Amino acid sequence: MPRLLDKHQHAAFIDAWLERSAVNLPPERLLALFERAFGALWRRPYTMLGEVTLGAIASRVLYNAAEKYPVFSSLSVAPTGEVQCADLRERISAVDPSQLLAAVRFVLVEFMSVLGSLTAEILTQGLRAELSKISAAAATKPKKGAPAS
Repeated sequence: MPRLLDKHQHAAFIDAWLERSAVNLPPERLLALFERAFGALWRRPYTMLGEVTLGAIASRVLYNAAEKYPVFSSLSVAPTGEVQCADLRERISAVDPSQLLAAVRFVLVEFMSVLGSLTAEILTQGLRAELSKISAAAATKPKKGAPAS
């Protein structure tokens, strides 16, 4: 049986990924990077867990994030796994970049931690591989209605 990772190990991975991918990004690009990253983390376990389970996990993670980081209070997840960020995108210029980065980090760490715990870490390596494919270059333009990729 695989060894269960603790939240700190997931956080260390996300921190390293953010250091590579999100350093000095303006808020618009950080939000686009987040959308793509979340989409990648959604797609990987979709076949195994399904829309209902992933939706429940994602909704709970976003709810917890909004309590801690009100900047994410308007976010929701579509059944496709796409994070609905239209309200945030409209007011992104007024968002504190450090709060946005902290909220992005929180959501990604929580989502990976819950998925890891739920699946006895079977998906963790694959989730990390998918996230590693997402870079700031993929977020050069904010997304406008296209599915996360």
